Amino acid sequence: MNVLSLFDGMSCGQIALNQLGIEVDNYFASEIDKHAIQVTQRNYPNTKMVGNVVDLKGKDLPKIDLLIGGSPCQGFSIAGRKLNFQDPKSKLFFEFVRILKEVKPKYFLLENVRMSEDVAIAIDEVLGVKRIFINSVEFTGLIRKRYYWTNIPVDKVESKLKYSPAPYIKNIEDVIDNSLPYNKPMDFFLDRTMYNPSVSYDGIITINPKKNNGSQTWQRGRVYDVKGKCPTICASLFDLNITQDHKSYRKLTVNECEKLQGVPKDYTSGVPKSERGKMLGNGWTVDVIAHIFKNLNQC
Repeated sequence: MNVLSLFDGMSCGQIALNQLGIEVDNYFASEIDKHAIQVTQRNYPNTKMVGNVVDLKGKDLPKIDLLIGGSPCQGFSIAGRKLNFQDPKSKLFFEFVRILKEVKPKYFLLENVRMSEDVAIAIDEVLGVKRIFINSVEFTGLIRKRYYWTNIPVDKVESKLKYSPAPYIKNIEDVIDNSLPYNKPMDFFLDRTMYNPSVSYDGIITINPKKNNGSQTWQRGRVYDVKGKCPTICASLFDLNITQDHKSYRKLTVNECEKLQGVPKDYTSGVPKSERGKMLGNGWTVDVIAHIFKNLNQC
């Protein structure tokens, strides 16, 4: 199988394929972030880097069996600026469409954030498939609501199924490193927030459930009980505060975030911690992708 991954990031698609034991002859990756490229090449040195997607031509590639990608989502996000197709980064969606038409793969997968219905319907029509909604919390202790467009036969998601070899991660406490203190500063994190617990949602247990009248907006400085779910990891993951005793707290570590995203421990090592956080925030939940890919061996 030849795979082409656009906006490849740290190559989470490759992790999923590898976990499933799906044989890949060539994995072509289009990515421009030097840190993401470094992480991918360290973990998968045989990856064939093909540069910026805007310069990529389908005629220069061999037959592609699987095309995957998660185009930049800032302009589509309900929580973002909502510029939709007018956002410069969101316009890269059309590069995915262009490449899809040029390489004509047997299968494709596009991932993006949950967005306004009119934009989602427009993408349905352009790609010719109805989007699938999957929340990563069905596979791990992480809330991550995303749309997936694919022509791969996808089984119905059954809550708490796990397609990776690791035990099922239900809550934050399933990934925490208990050797780390909660009452002392962690020198490799920027502690930019005050201890100011606020309410949460979607089944996340918080410290003060009566505060702020049930606000449903993620807020910097919120403190999460480790017995609850983790909110969506974003590029500023170092602002996720966790507590066990409701008296002291600390930040989630990079390794803990890797576990929540289904990424192998230390997979993102070798680059600055801020870049590791950025990659994990922008990357895919590997277990969700493995769920989508798991039928490829039967296709």
